[in-house]
Amino acid sequence: MMICLTRTAVTATLVLISFTGLATLPIVVSQEMPRPFHIQVIDSVTQRGVPLVQIRTVNHIRLVTDSWGNIAFDEPGLMNQRVFFFVSSDGYEYPKDRFGFRGVALNIRPGGKAIIKVDRTNVAERLYRVTGAGIYRDTKLLSLQPPIKQGLVNANVLGSDSVINATYKNKLYWFWGDTNRPGYPLGNFHVPGAVSQLPGIAKTGPDNGIDLVYFVDEKTGFAKETAKMPGKGPTWVFGLTVLKESGKERLLATYNKVKPPMEIYERGVIQFRDSKQRFDKLTSFPHDVKLFASGHPVTHVDEGEEYLYFPTPYPLVRVPATYKDYQNPSSYQAYTCLKEGARADQFEVEHDPTGKAIFKWRFDVIPWSEKLQKRLLQEGKIKNSDAIIETRDVDTQRPISIHGSSIYFNEFRNRWIMIGLEQFGTSPLGEIWYLESKDFHGPWNRAKKIVSHNKYSFYNPKQHPMFAHDNYIYFEGTYTTMFSAESTPTPRYNYNQIMYRLDLTHSKLEQVQSD
Repeated sequence: MMICLTRTAVTATLVLISFTGLATLPIVVSQEMPRPFHIQVIDSVTQRGVPLVQIRTVNHIRLVTDSWGNIAFDEPGLMNQRVFFFVSSDGYEYPKDRFGFRGVALNIRPGGKAIIKVDRTNVAERLYRVTGAGIYRDTKLLSLQPPIKQGLVNANVLGSDSVINATYKNKLYWFWGDTNRPGYPLGNFHVPGAVSQLPGIAKTGPDNGIDLVYFVDEKTGFAKETAKMPGKGPTWVFGLTVLKESGKERLLATYNKVKPPMEIYERGVIQFRDSKQRFDKLTSFPHDVKLFASGHPVTHVDEGEEYLYFPTPYPLVRVPATYKDYQNPSSYQAYTCLKEGARADQFEVEHDPTGKAIFKWRFDVIPWSEKLQKRLLQEGKIKNSDAIIETRDVDTQRPISIHGSSIYFNEFRNRWIMIGLEQFGTSPLGEIWYLESKDFHGPWNRAKKIVSHNKYSFYNPKQHPMFAHDNYIYFEGTYTTMFSAESTPTPRYNYNQIMYRLDLTHSKLEQVQSD
């Protein structure tokens, strides 16, 4: 039996120690491992470290850069020699050599460093991973200081599904979907949450990371359940917003109770209680309610009244922006040509005397969608000229089917900006598009792809208007193999949130911004 007692710099020696009742055991005092070789992958233009770049040796040792683009390479058998690394990353590219290989040979030496420059093919720039463990793992192994306080693991969170957030009482409140932990494959299925400081107060700016302070279960140290509603199955939350009641801010959301196979059997409204650090149930909706808060809400004034709109993906559902109306399904409206009372299996289109479909805001109807529009066109109940959803790639004029989105007004562009996820594009759910419009209601016709993934999903994009400054906007999404064509998860990154930055002056956006 060999026991390694310590890693010191002294010469390795064999020591024999006799234990009472045990045979004499050889104990090895090992030498300290050599310092790792520092590989940093940077953007060839910005000179900034690039996260999520994979480098692979000829014998398939696969390593992935951390959020500063660092890799601490310490493979014992490959030190003090020249080693070839294949370099690959969605949205970034390394040049081919004369044999067609995208990679580079490096002279590996303990404590040495090499910089690999990659060219960005995405329009948007990948910044860092927001959630999960090992965000700055390699940076720490290289004895460097990460920009955030919890660079290795925070509240024992390994991975989290989609994010929602809102500014509440001068802080930014974050909540996520199902979340993994180290101790068991089943984790938190009832909404973990955290807070962070707003820009201008936070020590770390949005370019470098988010210092999240989780709501933690004191017994386990794991991110606590903040929205465990009665009933079987997970609790998911959407439509997070802040509204006033008796002059005080209230943080509200809708909850869904889910049973296999992802069937929603109950909805309702919840309110965050500061003293408890959790949501309490306010009300539940009838099972067949058709209009309710969802997605990432945005406020907009129409004809003198302030409304909350719910882009899913287009802003075609709304409710007056009041505490009372948010909780009342009968207060919600949809922009549609279907007459009030319309249901999926029974509806009537309203036309004017010329046969043109009449669109307006209506109560008690099913929401308008691209799928519904296609159905009515195929059935001849509306004409092509009646279609209000027609998004196309500005480069190819190919129709784009937007699945989910986040819409906010941008002062730099003086436009409403949509960051939208394409459904079944070149990857099933991994393509992100930029759209903008002078009018909040659209048209949202022209789109430019800004983030692409080969196979991976990157769904539920969330734009962060509180981070926007000058000519930059920020958004994140869920990087996961779920609903994708990829069967091999990326270590540490899979099932986590990744932040991107978009320069609104980028030349490739000019065609979208032409008017």
